[in-house]
Order: sequence, then C-alpha cells, then structure tokens
Amino acid sequence: MVPGSTKLLIDQNVTADILRRVTSDVISTMLDLPVNAGEHYTETQPPERSEGIVSFVGLAGGECAGTGSLHCGSDAACRFASQFLMSELSAVDDEVLDAFGELTNMIIGNFKNEIELHTGPMGLSIPTVIHGRNFSTRSLGRDEWTVVPFQCGDDRLNVKVCLKTRQTQAPAPHHGDRHELVLGL
Repeated sequence: MVPGSTKLLIDQNVTADILRRVTSDVISTMLDLPVNAGEHYTETQPPERSEGIVSFVGLAGGECAGTGSLHCGSDAACRFASQFLMSELSAVDDEVLDAFGELTNMIIGNFKNEIELHTGPMGLSIPTVIHGRNFSTRSLGRDEWTVVPFQCGDDRLNVKVCLKTRQTQAPAPHHGDRHELVLGL
C-alpha cells in the first residue's frame, strides 16, 4: 500500500472469489437453496432507483475500511426469510428485515474472516436494513464496488463490497509529548 493512498491493493478477482464462496456456503447451508454465482463486475456509479431490501455492514480495522451490502427484491427477501426462519412470510415485516440483516451479517462476516488474510484484523458493524420503493443508495466519493450477482431459484441477490485503505496522516501532537515543567501555587 502506498502511504496516503485510498485504494486497496487487493485484486478484485480475489474479492469476488471470496464473495462467491462464502455467499454460496451460507445460502446452501442456512437457507437450503440452490445458488449460482454470476460473473462479477465493478460498480462505480450508484445504481438507478430500485425497490426491495438493501442492507449494509461496515468493515474497518488496521489500514482498511469499507462496506459490504446485500440487495434483492421484496418477494425474494420474504422467500429467503421464510427459508431461514422455517415459516411462511409473505410480506416484509420486522421478521423479514431481521432475517435479512442476519443473512447479511453471516455473508459479510464470513467474507471479513477470509479477507483478513490480506488486510489484517477487521471489525464488523451491526447491519442496517432498508426496505422501500423508488430509493437509491450511494457512498460518499467515487468508490468502486465489487458486485457478484447470485441466482437462487427465481430470485436474484446482489452481494457487493467496497474496501479501501484509510488515508494515513501524521499523528496530531499530543500535549504530553513535550517535556514541560508546570508549577502550581
């Protein structure tokens, strides 16, 4: 990594391969669904307005920071949650949102565990889940997202990650770094 750089020197193919592996493992194990990963691509512009459910989990530690995200339609989220909770859920409610957040936590958490071999230790934030129609999401700046689409039966799930190095700055001077003699009366 180059000092002051904000671009992570991890090959996008490595990121995509890890996303394919961990997502396929979680979906086949936890949801008992067949899953096929599509070809990954780079997303540099925010997607057009969409509907459905999107979730985000922050990743940070050492020299890296970023976000992992899942996105699918509302019907797909209900089917995923139904499989996960082993009960029939036909409308997006708190149970569906919680199940989708947990799915995000498992997929991006497993991704984090594997990518740490390249980045060093990282932490994972609590998932944020958003549901609605005609919404858009974006990150500040012009970040590149690695996106891997998955087909789970008739449903599509997009899993994406954006990682970069944090800018390194010279540490601010600490008041106690100078030797001072302070006399009080």
